[in-house]
Amino acid sequence: MRTVKYLSIFTPANAEQRKTNFEHYWEFTQQHGGELFEAEKDLAKKQARLKFFQDNPVRLRTPLANPEAFYRNYVKMQDDPKSLDKMTLMLTCLYKFARHEWVGVNGAWNAVPDMANSRSIEDKISRVHLAEEFCHVRLFNEMLLTCGLDKAEWVPLSPWKEKIYELFPKMPDVLMDPLAFITELMGVTFYCHLHHLFIDVLADEPEVRERMKLLLDEITIDELAHVGQRRNFIGSISTKVSKWLVKPFYTLFFSDMPEMAVLFDVQQMIKDGEAFDFNELPESIIERSWIPSYCKA
Repeated sequence: MRTVKYLSIFTPANAEQRKTNFEHYWEFTQQHGGELFEAEKDLAKKQARLKFFQDNPVRLRTPLANPEAFYRNYVKMQDDPKSLDKMTLMLTCLYKFARHEWVGVNGAWNAVPDMANSRSIEDKISRVHLAEEFCHVRLFNEMLLTCGLDKAEWVPLSPWKEKIYELFPKMPDVLMDPLAFITELMGVTFYCHLHHLFIDVLADEPEVRERMKLLLDEITIDELAHVGQRRNFIGSISTKVSKWLVKPFYTLFFSDMPEMAVLFDVQQMIKDGEAFDFNELPESIIERSWIPSYCKA
């Protein structure tokens, strides 16, 4: 029988509960990432963890048969995605998802007060959150290196998409907060499905499979905490609106990546987002992350 330890991420919470949870999250995040390095957009513990991976590299025993297929399609799909092998598709998809994250945090970094000028817990949390997102892009890059891809560049999106990301953090909170919450939820949904894809695609590369899972776990632990953190910004009405937004937002975002429909069951990802309640995540992830108190059974 399924053990239910946690409640839906869409569980209602009053203003006092949310205030208390911001305080608890701030305590968690100071211990979780360590010292913030503003100039490097980095965190001490995250930096050390990345260095461990870099100092102890793992690489494919059998190199990619056609790395040029990745480089030809990783920024924009040029080939029919169904003509590409699953490994190449997985890596181009991974890059494209991470690229959106990289563009988004670049757009938000200058719009959020630095730590010296942060006056509220919410501002301080947001600054550390963005630094964690920059750390995620470094971990994604390490995944590409693990698969022998050392020539990938983090390039801008199209001008109009760049503009959207630039304007996003300047939107009124009543509009931005539900969308930011759904973005984080979509990230966790994607990472959970990507974890299963690693098991399938890398079945013949056990060392690389385990390294890719470890790298992804580092990201998922943060992103899971971000889901709770961003949920904490929104009240009861916005929470209901957010749940309604899951399907159109996931559909729109994933439709921009042709690989998604080939690699994943997008409709199941939408259902997972709408039903998200933490219970399906492994305890090794949960114990290192953070969940709002009002989502605990």
